[in-house]
Amino acid sequence: MALRPNRDPSRRIASSPTRPLLRRHAGIAVVLALYLVLGVIYSVVTPIFEASDELWHYPFVKHLADGNGLPVQRADSVGPWRQEGSQPPLYYAVGAALTFWIDTDDMDAVRRLNPHVDMGIITADRNVNMAVHGEAERWPYRGTVLAVHIVRWASVLLGAVTVLAGYLLARTIWPDDVPLAVGAAALTAFNAMFLFVTASVNNDALVIALSAVALWRIVAAVARPPTHVEWAALGLLLGLNAITKASALAMLPLAGLVIVLNAVRHPTSSAPTARPFSWRTLLTAGALVGIPALFVAQWWYWRNWRLYDDPLGLNAFVAIVGARSPVPSLRQLAAEWKGFVMAYWGFFGGVNVPAPEWVYTALNALGGLGLLSAPLYVWQAWRRGRLDDATGTTRALQLGLIALWPAAVFVALIRWTLMTIASQGRLMFPALTALSLLMAMGLSALLRWRRVPRSLRRVPLALAVSVMFVVAALLPWITIRPAYVPPPLLSASDLADLEAQGVTPAHATFGEVASDSGRVELLGYRIAPTVVAPGEAVAVTLYWRGLQTMEHDWSVFVHLVGANDIIIGQRDVYPGQGTYPTSMWAPDDAFADTYVVPVSPTALTPTEATVEVGLYRLDTGERLFLLHTGDARPRDSLRLGRIVLPERTVDGIPNPTHLNLGGEVALIGYSLDRTAAAPGETFHLTLYWEALADLDTNYSVFTHILGEEQRLWAQDDGWPLDGDAPTATWRQGQRIVDPYALTVAADAPPGVYELEVGMYDASGARLSLLGPGGHVQDTRIVLGRVRIAAP
Repeated sequence: MALRPNRDPSRRIASSPTRPLLRRHAGIAVVLALYLVLGVIYSVVTPIFEASDELWHYPFVKHLADGNGLPVQRADSVGPWRQEGSQPPLYYAVGAALTFWIDTDDMDAVRRLNPHVDMGIITADRNVNMAVHGEAERWPYRGTVLAVHIVRWASVLLGAVTVLAGYLLARTIWPDDVPLAVGAAALTAFNAMFLFVTASVNNDALVIALSAVALWRIVAAVARPPTHVEWAALGLLLGLNAITKASALAMLPLAGLVIVLNAVRHPTSSAPTARPFSWRTLLTAGALVGIPALFVAQWWYWRNWRLYDDPLGLNAFVAIVGARSPVPSLRQLAAEWKGFVMAYWGFFGGVNVPAPEWVYTALNALGGLGLLSAPLYVWQAWRRGRLDDATGTTRALQLGLIALWPAAVFVALIRWTLMTIASQGRLMFPALTALSLLMAMGLSALLRWRRVPRSLRRVPLALAVSVMFVVAALLPWITIRPAYVPPPLLSASDLADLEAQGVTPAHATFGEVASDSGRVELLGYRIAPTVVAPGEAVAVTLYWRGLQTMEHDWSVFVHLVGANDIIIGQRDVYPGQGTYPTSMWAPDDAFADTYVVPVSPTALTPTEATVEVGLYRLDTGERLFLLHTGDARPRDSLRLGRIVLPERTVDGIPNPTHLNLGGEVALIGYSLDRTAAAPGETFHLTLYWEALADLDTNYSVFTHILGEEQRLWAQDDGWPLDGDAPTATWRQGQRIVDPYALTVAADAPPGVYELEVGMYDASGARLSLLGPGGHVQDTRIVLGRVRIAAP
């Protein structure tokens, strides 16, 4: 069967056979060498378990390395691998094969979780570490630390495969444009987020590499019919990809498309009467690709079907990680674009360690300019006659595949993001080599004009590569490493000068009443500012000193306590902004620890609040007590300075805010006559609404006082103004003053309760609360808390 005619000379990679291999490919050799150096730096600088989901990926590796079978996922019995146990197992099996000889029984001791970590949140006071780090992680590596680093270095090598595949992809389409191929490979290699992912324990490293190689071979198959062996190798690649990550199945239609193109453009007979479409090519190539792919991967999807009634196993994955609720519209999903793009260029840790803002500005400008200008490169090639002949048609088809693959990955990602929160640009990396090639084409085309000297034509691409390299080289040292550094210890001279530095003395000792062990001293504090508005923050700096070795990890709480002892701001963390738990303190260690406490954006004004601090055990709720106070009853917290929230009224609207419900209505303010009531008494609440658009739907307003297990203890639902102002009559800009009375149930127990409001339609579907940019946050507005007193 004539599946392989003579090669078109223009398809060959331009090079002289007499030149040494390294000289002919010096550019890509340099890029690969720099990538490997950067990859090792990222793998060493990033503390273990602080890379994307590594906290859960590695336990899967260990589970297999210890000789256990594949985990069976159950939402009511979640292993340390959490949702990652639902992933296809190839990457984890490779990691297990590399590390099975290492004694990793110390994993639980090394993998100490930070229970207060702010994952997916950018904070002003860090607390970004997902794990607690100690001396065991230092060189020379041993046990679990060694195993993690070995798998990380294997991931770095997989990243090198991706970079090389990107180079070969560009040379396949544009064989005469070597600088373009080197530049495209460099845009991949020096992407800081790609370096971060491929320097971690993460199955993305393997799926990205396999996808890059498969894309190269698929694109190459457009230029000439592959041999039987090449078709079978492509099938093997697709099968391996499918048992690395389920999202790789999106590449199967792309492979099917290139098989059809071969059947259309390359009939099996060379006779003049050959038909334009060859069923024999279609069936032969389909079998050669499909059989190896099925042989390698089918068992995994059959297993999922039997275990979870879902061949992809996504229902088990989502049951553990959590389904997205409420499900946003596509328009609302677009509000997550900024974070999505940040996670394409570099958003580290648990999506909580951002790069400096200038990094995103520069890379967005260069990357966006490259993508938007890519058609210009194609147009220039057409003007030069490089797309006119049969070779040009081949290139056009290849470029179509290059554009189609990122689009397919993006569509699949949107579907996944609607199921669970996953708006991260790094999930586009299976198509990274295609995107980098398109960017490189666009940047190469900007100055590619006859009047521009040849020496200047590559400046935009060279500039982009240089910027990305500098950024990638800097970020481990200016962003990643500082995020996990423990606080510096204070010297004796520092402690002697505390009052001169504006620190208010406290000299309070916390400890266990029934024990002489585990005592700490609060030396002093600073609070700034002392006058704030709702939505702002208070920075509380506490000066701690360990008096004795502490066996347990005690959490610090810093509360802003308002009227009726209602908390209007709260920060609970391990000391050292998450990095220095009390079990690591040595006697006489002293340090300053700053807690940035956000004030509730809906806090009722005017009011005053005090700062309350203390320590407790998260697992038991036990608190340390203040010692040597002389109080008849020991206190478990210390109240410090006072915070003032002045009255806020704007245009006659008290407690102004702007809380967007579904893009249709905004709550622009409210008033509440009291924050405490006894059973049988009534809270009088007034809501101030503004229509954001002309409405044609009648919504009911709900106002609830909620206790434990979402039980209602007071409720007043109905159309606005008792039905006199139905929302279907509201017009854009119209404002409504809407009063409600919530009478507390007679049997309500004493305690603190939530006050929530919102709107729902006739079917009971609630309007979603939208954050900045339209990001879906909830289906209710929590105005704050109220206290129900004893009768």
